[in-house]
Amino acid sequence: MSTLALRRRLTLDVVTDPAAAGRAVAGRIGELVAARPDAVIGVATGSSAEPVYTALAALVRRDGLDLRAVRWFALDEYLGLPAGHREGYRQVLTRQLVEPLGLDPAALHVPDPSGDPAVAALAYERAIEEAGGVDLQLLGIGANGHLAFNEPGTPFEQRTHVTELTASTRAANDRFFVGGERTPTHALTQGLGTIAAARELELVAFGVAKAEALYRAIEGPVDPSCPASLIQRHPCAKVTADDAAVALLVV
Repeated sequence: MSTLALRRRLTLDVVTDPAAAGRAVAGRIGELVAARPDAVIGVATGSSAEPVYTALAALVRRDGLDLRAVRWFALDEYLGLPAGHREGYRQVLTRQLVEPLGLDPAALHVPDPSGDPAVAALAYERAIEEAGGVDLQLLGIGANGHLAFNEPGTPFEQRTHVTELTASTRAANDRFFVGGERTPTHALTQGLGTIAAARELELVAFGVAKAEALYRAIEGPVDPSCPASLIQRHPCAKVTADDAAVALLVV
């Protein structure tokens, strides 16, 4: 793994494969929890985050990493799915995070899709604030540069809100749905302002399909047309990516 300090404040770790990325990020999460056992960690869904959760589970089993006091906040949740749907993000994170790490399900906070979405957005923002804010936020990046479900054009100051998903985002997520189901059209998501308020950002990206988005996020202008470009402004942001994802960057 090579670590490069970029011309901006963020750093870039180039790794051989997703498993190596997972170990690197999980190691930093372990260091945070050792220093602050009741840390608040923001978690993402999707394939980019899975290697991190796999590596965290290994730290729990092998090294006895104690996560019992950690609070976990999800980035987003679909609207319009039946309660308990397999692809609802509470269910996904239960499979990927809660069960493998042996967490108390009550420690995982997810936006509530069951009632008035506007009320749920305000309540979720308040819950994050009452927890003391997010210490470390794990992020993936969409092929169009989105963070969480903040699509291109979302204002950087936006807080948790209801968003309409673009056709490209829905098409990318359709692979998780079966039996003719489609990705929902709307979701509750932490806003870019909420994400940027986290004290540390950890963005992971793998594969050539993310190369253009990662290039724009790191080397392009800081502009809402690429939501992930906000990492250039953050005082403590780290990107961990494989060779394919950094193919357009001069590293």
